[in-house]
Amino acid sequence: MSAVIHNPILRGFNPDPSIIRVGDDYYIATSTFEWYPGVQIHHSRDLIHWRLLTRPLRRSSQLNLLGDADSCGVWAPCLSYADGVFYLIYTDVKRYGRTTTGGTSGASLRDFHNYLVTSTTIDGEWSDPIYLNSSGFDPSLFHDDDGRKYLLNMLWDHRPGHNRFAGIVLQEYSELKRGLTGPRHLIFAGTSLGFTEGPHLYKRAGYYYLLTAEGATGWGHAVTLARARELTGPYELHPDRQILTSRHRPDLELQRAGHADLVETQTGETYLVHLCGRPLPNRGRCVLGRETAIQKMTWSADGWLRTADESGLPAMTVPAPELPADLSDSGGGPASDDSGKFTAARDDFEVPELPIDFQWLRSPWPEELFSLTARPGFLRLYGRESIGSQFRQALVARRQQSHCYSAATLIDFEPENYQQMAGLICYYNAAKFHYLYISHDEIEGKHLRVMSALPDQAQTDAFTAPIKIPVNAPVHLRVEVDFERLCFAYRLEGEEWRWLPEQFDASILSDEASLPGLPNFTGAFVGLCCQDMAGTCRAADFDHFEYRERDFRACPF
Repeated sequence: MSAVIHNPILRGFNPDPSIIRVGDDYYIATSTFEWYPGVQIHHSRDLIHWRLLTRPLRRSSQLNLLGDADSCGVWAPCLSYADGVFYLIYTDVKRYGRTTTGGTSGASLRDFHNYLVTSTTIDGEWSDPIYLNSSGFDPSLFHDDDGRKYLLNMLWDHRPGHNRFAGIVLQEYSELKRGLTGPRHLIFAGTSLGFTEGPHLYKRAGYYYLLTAEGATGWGHAVTLARARELTGPYELHPDRQILTSRHRPDLELQRAGHADLVETQTGETYLVHLCGRPLPNRGRCVLGRETAIQKMTWSADGWLRTADESGLPAMTVPAPELPADLSDSGGGPASDDSGKFTAARDDFEVPELPIDFQWLRSPWPEELFSLTARPGFLRLYGRESIGSQFRQALVARRQQSHCYSAATLIDFEPENYQQMAGLICYYNAAKFHYLYISHDEIEGKHLRVMSALPDQAQTDAFTAPIKIPVNAPVHLRVEVDFERLCFAYRLEGEEWRWLPEQFDASILSDEASLPGLPNFTGAFVGLCCQDMAGTCRAADFDHFEYRERDFRACPF
């Protein structure tokens, strides 16, 4: 029986995939936005099993996201390889500006800066960045077969009455000058779908093929292909215009299909990786964020690329490539149950490095936020700024990668006033979270309660009634998520779980739960955080963190 690939291959928040093959190894780079370190790179040897390998942007000289707004930061990396060197291009978005609607009467000012870093080993240290330009986002590096290199990116037009997404531009990159050189060429204006972005360029059989994303990154997303005999065009559109989309098929499990990249296997087969979303069945919101899926492609006799089944639709299962048996890959990731469907991981914080599944927000100086050595066997978070701060926020979390999961921790925290808080959080951004936290005030003493930020309600914040808990006693905290239902519980050592009576809406932790015009490009996280708005850095210690995906439970208790 032939092997199959089950989609999505990168579950949870892993958008804007860029894929390469180096020998027998495949690598995918994805966006990380305001989460630090920057850019996720996954590895596989068979396109079936993938494991998170590294995050290369981890020094302040490479990336400083302090002050970057929610869903800004690192957008759409492009990973490439030539002459023994890995190249990584990325955008650091500093200002999102106004809505992206083209033709509006006002200006839409944005700031995005494009950079290049290199390394001879993909999981080693990467160079300090070379600044490239700031004319648009989604940069991509094309290595032509004559050794010359070219930068592509979408062109942003801020002017009133103009199309914000002004097309794809190309300019030569000089390794000698460490920068761009020569004229900038507008090579593709896009189609009537608009929102033309995410360019990647390939050369095959005498043609340059330009792959772009169009239709915006929501339900109308699509992959467009064009080709030209000359590098700078003119580019003719694919006969079908879009080669992959789910925009007209709301019945498909994989929605929002777009922003793609191509890879060729050792045996000449072609695969396309692409962004996708899996909406909640009842609410239609993608709490898992934008994920990465893969489709098998074929080159037709007319020289155009199509999905293997010629449907142009994203499939949940696709044929795996025909590779030598010794290239099978077990994945090397977190433990799974017998079906391979679910991830289960418990971290006891016994080593001085943060487990790779975890990230924090914005800061290139994590020692200001947390420590794994101050109290061995514990993750210590130092209380910093308020939840949702765009600067120094002590929040460490991992991606939600399944619609149903359980998470739990044990916290040792003795707050002295109401400005000190710590606990277990389900987080999307500053405007969307549910936070089970411990604090202290002059009336209740030490207590716990839930704070929620609600983007789709008239009152955007909500609190449950405080529950008194004893001092000098660690507390177990737990969350159970089943699609849009979210429930919290707590217990003291040796006691039974006590469930909070409220049921919370997990669907707000999604791109779609938002006022119009705001950037929402990440996904739901679950993790640990600590605040001290008095500025005294009161610390909270966490003994462990457990995350287990599972099937739906009718009763969470």
